[in-house]
Amino acid sequence: MIIGLSFLFVILFGAVLLNMPEASISGERIGFVNALFTASSATCVTGLIVVNTASYFSVMGKVVILVLIQIGGMGTMVLFSLIAMLFNFKIGLKERILIKEQLNQDTLTGLVKLTKSVIKISLFIELVGAIVLSIRFIPIYGMEKGIAFSVFHSISAFCNAGFDIIGSSLMSYPTDLILNLTISILIILGGLGFTVFRDILRKKSIKHTSLHTKMVLIVTSILLVIGTILFYLIENKGTLANYVGTEKWLISFFQSTISRTAGFNSVDMASVHYSTAVILMILMFIGGSPASTAGGLKTTTFGVILATTISVCKGERDVVFLKRTIPRDTVSKAIAITVIYLGAVIITTLLITIVEIDKFNLLDVLFESISAFATVGISRGITPELSTASKIIITVSMYLGRVGPATLAVAIMKSRKTILYKYAEGDIVVG
Repeated sequence: MIIGLSFLFVILFGAVLLNMPEASISGERIGFVNALFTASSATCVTGLIVVNTASYFSVMGKVVILVLIQIGGMGTMVLFSLIAMLFNFKIGLKERILIKEQLNQDTLTGLVKLTKSVIKISLFIELVGAIVLSIRFIPIYGMEKGIAFSVFHSISAFCNAGFDIIGSSLMSYPTDLILNLTISILIILGGLGFTVFRDILRKKSIKHTSLHTKMVLIVTSILLVIGTILFYLIENKGTLANYVGTEKWLISFFQSTISRTAGFNSVDMASVHYSTAVILMILMFIGGSPASTAGGLKTTTFGVILATTISVCKGERDVVFLKRTIPRDTVSKAIAITVIYLGAVIITTLLITIVEIDKFNLLDVLFESISAFATVGISRGITPELSTASKIIITVSMYLGRVGPATLAVAIMKSRKTILYKYAEGDIVVG
């Protein structure tokens, strides 16, 4: 509840700031619902927008959005801990428990060090990303604007937010190698998770890392490769028709990367083939990894579900991955989280189709719902046309996608009482 309320507080505070006349270039208020939607999208590192960030918001508005992205990406508890450390406040047991939950850790040991590592790693990667992006942005936009663009897009990419201040995401630079690869790498690193970074840095060899790290790296690599190949094959004569050779592969790789919870795009999402949209929805639904800046079901949850399916099909008693048995509690939690996510997406889609009767086709609404709930941020162009009721539904979806279902599932799993008896078994036919 505290984690959820902390995000809610940040969102509401951000909405108040974005609704101020000073936050817009025109000096007009954006309206509280639109301000709340934008603040939720930024804090929940989603990237869905109801107005063009570049042309609508003033410098103040863009700074507010950037701060919300940074808070949402690192996690509210991590940022609050940073403030406590800066003012030499003691981080007690209660605060450590909150950090433990938000970073998906299994132990309270070393949490302060982990928090410091999260902050240092994030700022270092964002700084390097900004420096590399400035190589392209400064020649295009000049020194002052180029640096501002570099910092904004580096933070937005690493935090898997997808907000841009170019005005058209990367659709103006679909074949720019430096911009596309840098933003892709930032997104991938942000989506791996701080636990993976720490594990690799401590073990100094992927071979000796934990099973969690290996599953994250394997599933991430497979999804990136499959997404790239399928996008290339399906869109080769579609959105990629006007490009050649390596340009097509670069765009395909970029789209496969961003669909894993970062709302940038270098091609028009409304123009891609329906089958491509379905593939992107699957990638969006799976998302990034635990304790990362990304959202979605999570790579490890998907990996456990896949390993469980394979073990059942092979008739094995235990769920096995890389010759290691996955605990039954982990399998149960993965199933619970998957069911909750599926249910939430279905309910969100159903509600919007009821509110927007015959206004949008089902594919576009489903795409929007998954994008919101998985905190991705890419859209097939319907976001600005949503009614007030639908904007509120999407806002709630973004919020729950960032802090709700997984937290709820963990709470359910960890609040169970010790039962000293066992009920008799009963047979149910399934399948």
